[in-house]
Amino acid sequence: MWNLSAPWWEFVLRGLIVYAALLFLMRVSGKRQIGQLSPLDLVLLLIISNAVQNAMNGGDNSVTAGLILAATLFGADVLVGYGTWRSRRLEALVEGRPEIIIHQGEIFQDVMRRERITPRELQKALRRNGCARVEDVHFAILETDGTISVIQKEKSEDGHARPAIDAMWREPGRPDADMSL
Repeated sequence: MWNLSAPWWEFVLRGLIVYAALLFLMRVSGKRQIGQLSPLDLVLLLIISNAVQNAMNGGDNSVTAGLILAATLFGADVLVGYGTWRSRRLEALVEGRPEIIIHQGEIFQDVMRRERITPRELQKALRRNGCARVEDVHFAILETDGTISVIQKEKSEDGHARPAIDAMWREPGRPDADMSL
């Protein structure tokens, strides 16, 4: 129950390797996947957690090994969180950057394809943000957590739409490095 079948440092190393690999795979899977878990995604997550359990514990089901692995994973998460808080470069590497999907009513199809966002998902996000038409959108931004933020054009006194904010990014899909929100 308490005896380890391998040295303690092997469990720490296994936990760190699995943590880094899963972080990489989640990052590669795209922002949309992180922000929206469908039933299929949840099933996949449960299967993955079961699959990597054996890679981490090496068949050792002792309480000590489980506690070492839990402490390792929590510690790695705290360190990565602190690192992303301190370093914009690490934050961009781990969490990604926001992507512009719509600017001035123009949909950037290349960003939609790259981030695997369907037109239905975009329409749903626009409706959720109180916007009926793409033409009324100043910016639609895919955030790093997978949600879509929408900034509508303001209505001028004559009823025509006008931009609510000056340009936030230099080029479509890429945030301006100088921007600070």
